[in-house]
Amino acid sequence: MKTLVDGYKRKIDYLRVSITDRCNLRCVYCMPPEGIELMESKNILRYEEILRIAGIAAKNGVTKIRLTGGEPLVRKGLLDFIRKLSEVPGVEDLSLTTNGVLLKGFAKPLKDAGLKRINVSLDSLKRERFAKMTRGDDLDRVQGGLEESLKAGLNPVKINMVVIKGFNEDEVLDFALLSKTKPYHVRFIEYMPFDAEAGWQKDKCLSVNTMREIIEAHAGPLEPVRGAAAGAGPAIRYRFKDGDAIGEVGFISPVSEHFCGSCNRLRLTADGKLRTCLFSDNEIDLRTALRDGSGDGIIEKLIFRAAAEKPERHHINENVFKKCSRTMSLIGG
Repeated sequence: MKTLVDGYKRKIDYLRVSITDRCNLRCVYCMPPEGIELMESKNILRYEEILRIAGIAAKNGVTKIRLTGGEPLVRKGLLDFIRKLSEVPGVEDLSLTTNGVLLKGFAKPLKDAGLKRINVSLDSLKRERFAKMTRGDDLDRVQGGLEESLKAGLNPVKINMVVIKGFNEDEVLDFALLSKTKPYHVRFIEYMPFDAEAGWQKDKCLSVNTMREIIEAHAGPLEPVRGAAAGAGPAIRYRFKDGDAIGEVGFISPVSEHFCGSCNRLRLTADGKLRTCLFSDNEIDLRTALRDGSGDGIIEKLIFRAAAEKPERHHINENVFKKCSRTMSLIGG
């Protein structure tokens, strides 16, 4: 088995796959209220095409796959697809990111189909603010989906909170305290350059150091999570030092302290483009090769080409930085 390694000797073992550009919410930092121009269905990768890519990637060292969207739960046939994907040799960790609106009815079927863990994007626990941010009154449904995910045995159940200064930073403590009463893994994410309306503004970005200070000032000290798993993924992970918490909190700092040096992922868009970095418009077209009769060897070469072209880092804090031309709903969250 060959191993995917980029030009900076980072092992690529993680593939994020957007399976749709459709979504049942209209979050303010993702798309305008009227939505976006959706791709024609013929341009979206078919499940069997994604399975083919996953199989080739897994033969070359990819062990982790995360399904994203848009909102992945809105695509028909998802459960059967997950069942097949979970059976791909070499895929050890299969997860999914969702806005949680449909999750209550899907949690147990997802677990039964072979999904191991789930991430729920949730930026406010206040009904009016949630509605303002998502343009949908679905907070109760999302919270019900979180509870059902715990009951179904998805582990861990992660909550991803994008913190925006002047909008929801006053809820950082409330989110952190969720880990004291439930085994949630709460992830605080710095506000990144994706904004469908006014354009990203750096002064809206609250650093993870400030978030941690807010939490410790009101709820006591945090201590790092130890062990091999603590280094997996971009989050710096903590638990409350008092020992009362049954969950944990984590901080993801793409802006203030980038983690590009340990980036291990490629991203497959819903229309079959392999992206080398979230903040780069460099894409390798796999869909054409999938549909023109090319053999697996050609697909494999394209995947290795993507790894070879992966940049050393993004340039968010530099004058040369340019926001990517796609919205988050098209790339995959």
